[in-house]
Amino acid sequence: MKRLEENVTIITGGGKGIGYGLAQAFAEAGSNLVITGRTLSRLESAKERLEAEYGVKVLPIVADGADEAAIKDVVAQTIDTFGKINTLVNNAQVSKSGLPLIEHTKEDLDLSIHSGLYAAFFYMRECHPYLKESKGSVINFASGAGLFGKLGQSSYAAAKEGIRGLSRVAAAEWGPDGIRVNVICPLAMTESLMEWKDNYPDLFAKTIQGIPLGRFADPKDDIGRVAVFLASEDAHYITGETITLQGGSGLVTGRFLLCRQGNRQRN
Repeated sequence: MKRLEENVTIITGGGKGIGYGLAQAFAEAGSNLVITGRTLSRLESAKERLEAEYGVKVLPIVADGADEAAIKDVVAQTIDTFGKINTLVNNAQVSKSGLPLIEHTKEDLDLSIHSGLYAAFFYMRECHPYLKESKGSVINFASGAGLFGKLGQSSYAAAKEGIRGLSRVAAAEWGPDGIRVNVICPLAMTESLMEWKDNYPDLFAKTIQGIPLGRFADPKDDIGRVAVFLASEDAHYITGETITLQGGSGLVTGRFLLCRQGNRQRN
């Protein structure tokens, strides 16, 4: 029997990038899927590939994470189709990156907060009764942008750190219900990152030098399988945690800061 056989997993943004890698990993583990996104053709293509390769059932639903009514409909369709929810994975996020904080507008901040923090909150609240029934799991996605203060990522980091705070509170409140809530901060190779690599090879090479393991994570094998672990019985005593899947890049950041601090003290 597969690790998550007969489970039902909702994955937001499941049609591409990290979300599709997550969908592959959960399908490989035997879970049926609900994948959401904003482009029906992409979701339907993902459904066909996942069902053909892994033999699971996939329900694609177009939904905007900032739309509370749309999220209620996603949950209703999930229950109508599968009758239960075992795992919720809040992966989707839209943001405007690369701008200094002082150049961000309220609209930029709203975009990140509504598509990330509000979406996670709405999905968690609506899924709670069904996760309580299944003694299920929530896996929310945050980012090193918030953990390490990445330049040009103020609105994105704010949304992601809000999600981490929300997750810790939910872990404390929902523990008595048997629901576990954890966070993953990934650094993964995606389609957009591949384009960036092709367009800026020198900058990409310099970025890789800051990752001790020397590469970005694979969405399925490195990120997805950790998410599957967190959703499984093997992780039944893990909740309220943030798992950084960054190839050790945080260690390099910390070492750099310590070196700078040491130099200031000696001077």
